[in-house]
Amino acid sequence: MPSRSDITSFGAGPARLPTEVVEEAAKALVNYNATGLGIAEHSHRSQLAVDIINQAKADLASCLDIPDDYEILFMQGGGTGQFSASVYNFVGAWVTRKYKEIFGHFEGDPTDRPELIQQLKQAVDTDLKIDYLVTGSWSQKASVEAERLLGSKHINIAADARKTNGGKFGTIPDESTWSLSDNAALVYFCSNETVDGVEFPAFPKALEPRPDGKGPIVVADMSSNILTRNIPVRNFSAIFFGAQKNLGMTGITVVVIKKSFLPPTLSQPSVALMRHLGLPVPPIIFQYETIAKNNSLYNTLSIFDVYVAGQVLKKLLQTYPDKVEGQEAVTNKKAQLIYDAIEAFPEIYRIIPNKDVRSRVNICFRVTKGDDLEAAERAFLNDGTAQGLTGLKGHRSLGGIRASNYNSIPLEGAEKLAKFIRAFAMS
Repeated sequence: MPSRSDITSFGAGPARLPTEVVEEAAKALVNYNATGLGIAEHSHRSQLAVDIINQAKADLASCLDIPDDYEILFMQGGGTGQFSASVYNFVGAWVTRKYKEIFGHFEGDPTDRPELIQQLKQAVDTDLKIDYLVTGSWSQKASVEAERLLGSKHINIAADARKTNGGKFGTIPDESTWSLSDNAALVYFCSNETVDGVEFPAFPKALEPRPDGKGPIVVADMSSNILTRNIPVRNFSAIFFGAQKNLGMTGITVVVIKKSFLPPTLSQPSVALMRHLGLPVPPIIFQYETIAKNNSLYNTLSIFDVYVAGQVLKKLLQTYPDKVEGQEAVTNKKAQLIYDAIEAFPEIYRIIPNKDVRSRVNICFRVTKGDDLEAAERAFLNDGTAQGLTGLKGHRSLGGIRASNYNSIPLEGAEKLAKFIRAFAMS
């Protein structure tokens, strides 16, 4: 029976947690801060819960240097829930802006101005677009969900990696080929594709703010590479990520959103107006405005999950005085160790994505040793498991091997995997 210290899990998620965080969390589940109750038994309306949320928000803001004009929301529904939530909320924001443009300072019932309502309807029919950069399985799923909610006429696939890569993911199309819409309600991209091992090496230049401060409304899914590198938060209107890879446990999803998309600067349009325009209305728990107004406590939030995320953040801040930049250096070093080992044996291994977009956190490759690919990969996985290297099987849709190099993987774990990769090739 292996102990926790014997196993290095490279699974894509839920990911391994730092052992000291798990140990503290176990104590907190039994008796939190000598209250006689476990943390999961305390009311989410208590001051204790509010303090945990506020501290986690402050530490996340510190780790990522999140500016004061951004709000942090803890939500549920995972990244998949945010595929819907981002559409609901940013389409609502687009309608609000277009309404003000057409109705001006009119404050009465909009149905009293049928000619303006018709003009707004026409604008929705012809101008409302959401742009998607499809570079892997998750961005593809996000675009499909948006089409399900709004219909295909409102969805613009500004780039699709499969069209320039033989029908497969593994590249990011050159920015010069992107067909971005004018004034899109949002431009979505997945910063790191967990399934396909593709990562944007930097923020896309085509999406950078213009000198006048305006520019695309950019929403990014960072579920698998958040807290692994420094990011230009001000370039984004919103960032979302599930906690279960680099932040904590499955159960909470974090949204970092610019406050200018929230009241009092900008409110969602009325339900009646959205229905009049034939557009979907968000479920109340997916409405950013509602969640922000209630400090993430509109409904029963799992405070234990927020607590665990907060402990992970505290560990990161204690470990790296330079915060996420320190973690980025370690992440890059671990990734380089693993890629160097794979590349040393081109006749044995084949890395799946193109070199210029290889993910640092989801390293995807095939084992081509011998004539039987499946047998070779099965042997690789079995031998790795025997040495305590688990979770290396690739996603069912892609196959092969996937080593998820999340923050909880220590440098020693990456070194152990690299050593195994070399030894297997020479066996």
